[in-house]
Amino acid sequence: MPYDSPPSSPPSAFKPYIPASAQLPEMTLRALIMGTVLGMIFGASSLYLVLKVGLTVSASIPVAVIAITLFHTAKKFGARESTILENSITQTAGSAGESLAFGLGVTMPAIMILGFDLEISRVMLVGVLGGLLGILMMIPMRRTMIVDAHRELKYPEGTACAEVLKAAATETSRIAAGETREDGSDAAREAKRRAMLIFGGFGIGLAYKTLSVSFKGWRDYVNFEFGNPLKGGSAGAEVSPELLGVGYIIGPRIALTMAAGGVLSYLLLIPMIKFFGDLLTVPLAPATTLIRDMGPDDIRNAYVLYIGAGAVAAGGLISLVRSMPTIWKGLTGGLSGIGKGSAADKSKRTDQDIPLKWVFIGCLAIIAVITVATPLHMNLLGALLILVFGFLFATVSSRLTGEVGSSSNPISGMAVATLLFTCLIFLVMGWTGGRYYVTALSVGAIVCIAASNAGTTSQDLKTGFLVGSTPRLQQYAILCGAFASALILGPILLKLNEAGTVYVPAAQVAPGLTVDASKLTETARLAGPQAATDSKTYKVWQKSDTAGGPAGKYLVADDGKLAYLVDPGINGTHKVRPDGTEVKKYDAPKAVLMSYIIKGILDQQLPWTLVLFGVMISVVLEMAGVHALAFSVGVYLPLVSTLPIAIGGLVRWVADRRNNRLPQFAKLNEEERQAAGDRSSGTLLASGYIAGGALAGIIIAITAGVLTDFDSRMAKWAEASNPFFAGPDSHLLTLIPYALIIALLYWVAREKAQR
Repeated sequence: MPYDSPPSSPPSAFKPYIPASAQLPEMTLRALIMGTVLGMIFGASSLYLVLKVGLTVSASIPVAVIAITLFHTAKKFGARESTILENSITQTAGSAGESLAFGLGVTMPAIMILGFDLEISRVMLVGVLGGLLGILMMIPMRRTMIVDAHRELKYPEGTACAEVLKAAATETSRIAAGETREDGSDAAREAKRRAMLIFGGFGIGLAYKTLSVSFKGWRDYVNFEFGNPLKGGSAGAEVSPELLGVGYIIGPRIALTMAAGGVLSYLLLIPMIKFFGDLLTVPLAPATTLIRDMGPDDIRNAYVLYIGAGAVAAGGLISLVRSMPTIWKGLTGGLSGIGKGSAADKSKRTDQDIPLKWVFIGCLAIIAVITVATPLHMNLLGALLILVFGFLFATVSSRLTGEVGSSSNPISGMAVATLLFTCLIFLVMGWTGGRYYVTALSVGAIVCIAASNAGTTSQDLKTGFLVGSTPRLQQYAILCGAFASALILGPILLKLNEAGTVYVPAAQVAPGLTVDASKLTETARLAGPQAATDSKTYKVWQKSDTAGGPAGKYLVADDGKLAYLVDPGINGTHKVRPDGTEVKKYDAPKAVLMSYIIKGILDQQLPWTLVLFGVMISVVLEMAGVHALAFSVGVYLPLVSTLPIAIGGLVRWVADRRNNRLPQFAKLNEEERQAAGDRSSGTLLASGYIAGGALAGIIIAITAGVLTDFDSRMAKWAEASNPFFAGPDSHLLTLIPYALIIALLYWVAREKAQR
């Protein structure tokens, strides 16, 4: 948006759907409970998604559609029909889970990657404090960002969600709005059809993923490795409904840009390293293995990850610098808006916020808890940094969300900037020991979650502004939703990690290595399937160097001999247990990046040459006029994750290209066509794919440690009898069910011509 655009019209010029004088049921107990539960569900699915590919999509519209449908179903059994204001409260409370999941997923696993235990108390504290802080900091800026800048800041997801709520408005709400719509009208049938689409997509995603992974109906990924002249190159895709849906929603430009980064890694960088390194007779640092003995994934882990980390860090910072005019405008507007409207008529329902004094008291209480909470390892300087960076990036996030939407808001770039500045301050002060890892990461995590939740809160308040909700009640609702989601996401994160944890016999990775067990005080036992074969209690040793074996967490016997290396489910490298069963790991790409930044600055242990190669990739792209952040994320992620996202983006491109030729789209400009595509049937089905596939992944991960006999029996049957799962043609046969859900997505995305 240009910054010299004409001033927005005064707030009084805008009339919400439900007038301020109308009194309808709004923050009812059923609306709050339903929103909170849906927030937990979508928060869990978003957490799964961010651990896999490092991104999420807005949950506002899916939550709104599900809430509308559930309330409509309840009416058939004698319940009172819901109002549009109740539906708004439900989607407000339910949207908090997704933003919290993103903040937790890109930061908290870094603690484990750095060699510390992922304590449940720390995860829950960070989630609760960051979530509440972001919401409270947004409240004083509501009038400036939402009301005064109504025509300038569109908040695309919030505006689209308001359209969904208005389209499904019940008779009571329509009467209050002065609108007439007969039962059985086209609008009523359209609302029902949209609800069926998202639930249908949810069922398909859930069934597809369960049949593929639990029942071994077909492979969950396909991969092809190349020989000469492209030795070391490979291409593959995870054939999952959730990644297909993500690609459809974010659109072809970002999806294909991310995939292009993966192509650079897997079809250029890795083959190039293989070509030049095959003749080396000694390992090339930081790897400890000869390049000629390494496969594509080994080369990626040893070299390309650092290049990708440098590219992502540079892309995020460049994106932040490019936004400096917006940052300055948002900061000045936010500061000038604090307390504004205090003389307004507080009897006007749509102008009521949580009183400013309670906002300040709440922020001070949060900072006090941050300072004294033992699990955070925080000090006063860290708490002050959280306050400064929290306000800065909450303002920036709210402004950017209004311009580009939640899905394109560079929250991770803000987290990277926070970590860089925090670690540099710590380095200047001489705080370079391992104990400061957690302090620095806690600062970054709370700021990241606060910024993410501030953007989500802005979207919700925009929706409420358009439909005529009471801001104060919306603010209470999202506070409740954020608190409940923060409590549940911590245990889910730990359970996902535990389900993929492998206890590697120490003789395989650190033969002959011993330690003085008398100095170790912490104890632990095996968890998950391997606990059935070993119930002993061991002492825990956190190994910080690579002498004699890889760094990480070890279980040690009483005599000092190492028993197991604990390879975590998040960012672990061992994918097969000693009994031969395979486990699914989570790459957690953004969390790995955070760990690199902390360890690289505080301990100065990064291979800076590789990191600078990545930085130059982003610089070259920016010089060529290409926004580097999405491409850099693709360099960092495995191609099997970005290629299916690109497929979803291509389906969106083909569908939109076909739909734009229809009569009803002929007079729309490019922005209006994009908005129509964001509200289309394909978007709803894709949202269902995401929720169903991601939720299935969580269920599978949790039950894998319980139904181990069933899982192993299904694997043995599939390997012996199922050509879709094992055998020379399994990779090609797996593409058949995947092609079916692609074709269904395109078929649903086609709009009918309207005359």
